[in-house]
Amino acid sequence: MKLHPAAPSALLLAFTLMPAPASSIETEPYGVLPSGVPVTLYTLTNDSGMQVSVIDLGGIIVRVRTPDREGKLDDVVLGCASLESYLKDSPFFGCITGRYCNRIAHGEFTLGGTTYTLAKNNGNHHLHGGKEGFNRKLWTAAPGVKDNAPSLVLSYTSPDGEEGYPGNLTCRVVYTLTNDNALRVDYHAVTDKATVVNLTNHSYFNLAGAAKAQPILDHVLTIHASRFTPTDSEAIPTGEIQPVKGTPLDFTSPTRIGDRIEDAHEQIQFGKGYDHNYVIEGEAGTLRAAARVHEPTTGRVLEIETTDAGIQFYTGNFLDGSFEGKDGAAYPRRSGFCLEEQKYPDSPNHPSFPSAALQPGETYSKTTVYKFSAE
Repeated sequence: MKLHPAAPSALLLAFTLMPAPASSIETEPYGVLPSGVPVTLYTLTNDSGMQVSVIDLGGIIVRVRTPDREGKLDDVVLGCASLESYLKDSPFFGCITGRYCNRIAHGEFTLGGTTYTLAKNNGNHHLHGGKEGFNRKLWTAAPGVKDNAPSLVLSYTSPDGEEGYPGNLTCRVVYTLTNDNALRVDYHAVTDKATVVNLTNHSYFNLAGAAKAQPILDHVLTIHASRFTPTDSEAIPTGEIQPVKGTPLDFTSPTRIGDRIEDAHEQIQFGKGYDHNYVIEGEAGTLRAAARVHEPTTGRVLEIETTDAGIQFYTGNFLDGSFEGKDGAAYPRRSGFCLEEQKYPDSPNHPSFPSAALQPGETYSKTTVYKFSAE
């Protein structure tokens, strides 16, 4: 059949007039807690079709679907197969981590002349807020779309004494998905008593696609940091700040993650790979580049900007494939990486580190932006 000469133009016009995906936020049930309280999944979608899905339990990011160089959407964060797994098995997948992310040595710190004893959940140390940290709390969620960008406001008040921390700490975390494929996370907290606070998100990324569950060793990483905070064999900072130059921790220029991950350097041996805090270049409190990751097979790129002082690079060294992830994937060792913006680990016990103290009348505030693209 011979087409009318105008047919191709008409077809093109029809596609041109098709409406672009509209920014939106949708909700659906995500299971029920043992207490009988329901958990809700919120899916943020921008104009280009990128999606970020979050549950109100722990503010956990359960999916990030972003395009590769061919425009194909795929999920690039690791996660659990069910709510039950998040409650019992998850290695902090995708959650808001607090009150204090990372470690506090021996589960103790002194503030204003008073020594506080925290829950110990990492050997003799306190890790990521303790046995029942923010990752296990049900946050109050308020979804909405503002200026054509879907956002989710999450709120939680941690009571005085929770996990050993002083003060009633009222927290607000806002996830906003922009139309240039960036996920912006704004953190705020106030207290009625002197305390310490250090919040982050603990997503594990695999830009090749999380369901593939393949090692992240071929990802190419740049960290905008010429210094790091070395640790002892139990991942507690020594208090020193050392240059990365001449060590396998140097990512100041684009470097394949797997190139030196088995190096004999003491710090690599202590971490069983990378599990280190880097001192981000530039002035803390200003939004600036912290890290860039490129996955060569898909072309996906993740760029991280933050106002925080440090960033923890972790290569999933303790993943072991022992539980079922999303889409039937069993995540083996080093199948995801974390880049957790933060105050330095154990800052309350190191006066030379950036202070994590928060006083009544002050506001803890920081911003992190995850920019996704492909090349």
